[in-house]
Amino acid sequence: MSNPFEEKDDAFVVLINELGQYSLWPAFALVPAGWMQVFGLDREACLAYIESHWTDMRPQQASERKSEVTAGERG
Repeated sequence: MSNPFEEKDDAFVVLINELGQYSLWPAFALVPAGWMQVFGLDREACLAYIESHWTDMRPQQASERKSEVTAGERG
């Protein structure tokens, strides 16, 4: 059995969770709890969407805390 995440000709969707983390997901698979679909097309388009939207790999809460700390150091 092949890996459904590597099938270039299959349909894919992009998922996002509450921490702002993205995932490439096969379109045929159910969306797991805690995730929601934000984009869907072919594999390459989904990867491009993730690359252009997920610019900070840190979970959103950690990213926000870092911004607050940095702002506090300047102020």
